[in-house]
Amino acid sequence: MKTRSLILAVMLLLSFSFASVSAQTAPPEGFESLFNGQNLDGWFAMPTANPQDFADLSAEEQTSKIAELEKSTGESWRVEDGQIINDGKGPYLTTKRNFSDYELLIDFKLEVGGDSGIYLKGTPQVQVWDTTHEPSFKHGAEKGSGGLWNNSADSPAKFPLVHADNAVGQCNKMRIIQIGARTSVWLNDKKIVDHQIMENYWARELPLIASGPIQLQTHGGKMFWRNVFVREIETAEANEMLAANRKDEFESAFNGTDFDGWAGPVDQYEIIAGVLKCKPKSGGTIYTEKEYSDFAVRFEFKLPPAGNNGLAIRYPGKGDTAYVGMCELQVLDNTSTKYATLDARQYHGSAYGMAAAARGYLRPQGQWNFQEVTVVGSTIKVELNGNLILNTDLSKIDSYLADKPHPGKDRTSGHFGFAGHSDPVEFRNVSIKDLGSKATDE
Repeated sequence: MKTRSLILAVMLLLSFSFASVSAQTAPPEGFESLFNGQNLDGWFAMPTANPQDFADLSAEEQTSKIAELEKSTGESWRVEDGQIINDGKGPYLTTKRNFSDYELLIDFKLEVGGDSGIYLKGTPQVQVWDTTHEPSFKHGAEKGSGGLWNNSADSPAKFPLVHADNAVGQCNKMRIIQIGARTSVWLNDKKIVDHQIMENYWARELPLIASGPIQLQTHGGKMFWRNVFVREIETAEANEMLAANRKDEFESAFNGTDFDGWAGPVDQYEIIAGVLKCKPKSGGTIYTEKEYSDFAVRFEFKLPPAGNNGLAIRYPGKGDTAYVGMCELQVLDNTSTKYATLDARQYHGSAYGMAAAARGYLRPQGQWNFQEVTVVGSTIKVELNGNLILNTDLSKIDSYLADKPHPGKDRTSGHFGFAGHSDPVEFRNVSIKDLGSKATDE
């Protein structure tokens, strides 16, 4: 009897706690509310599925599907006292809007044993659970909420950096920033995920979908949500956020005023207001005087319509870098009809003729893109606007475009450069991190 009385007392305490913090507040400056505190306008309940499948539907098909799913949304989701409530059953509550780069604020509460989560771009998930529930310890619940739980086992983001949960029944405040797939999470003002890639649970070999909905997961326990606020992040701020990460580890490789530190046909290029670009009807590969073995390079670039350029990786200083260097990484306007029938290994971010990058992650024409390339040994990673679009090991490549071999792909050192193809592709804020001493190529 004493045990039953204790349980009832705890339940009453939790009920009081839920009711005492239920008021919906106004969004902070710069944010808008995704939940009006009164009904589920702007939301619908959808069974969990690969968001790419929904994105592939026509606009008419999407509208029809949402209208059909809205009819049953109220069966599992309701609004009371300024809160979204779910009893742990039914499909997931989903925004009608999609988001690319954004900041999300959301409050949540759960009951004893609760297990839920927040899907970003329709993908699992920022984990939310009762961190004192011993049966869930086998899954890591005691480490805390907020981790990207569906990342790979060795991911530093799978579990939070610190345990930041309030006691079960109390309100928790979560903040999420996502630029591309780069994700940071704060719980109750403590940073628990720091600028980590959220993996694509639906297709591990591909980046996270470029734009998708926010979803509130149901997982068998009663959940309370409120104060759901979002701020879409514009391109300039998104690029600044990406550049700020580990900024002090990189050294400037282009001073924005002249070609000091660069070699090759620099007369074929021009510098205007800190921006480097190829002159009209000019070209050739300009490159750093310094050679690198393993390195990371980051920069911003802007593509004109049908723009074409390339990155020279471990370039020997002469010849066609696509073949005599380790590779040429494409810089290309993928959207141009001029390039509609290219081989997959010729689009932006690809190791030309050898390894294809994922497409669909370039910003619209006229906007600056942020890119980081990491070269270690025979491996190359290309991250575009926070999305890992290429992760390849060139030593394993045995199939080439037009069966033309790339004798330079096994180079262990060389210069970094830009391989101009007469188009005024613009570059700025070029910086390099040397990851290893220069090797010698015979």
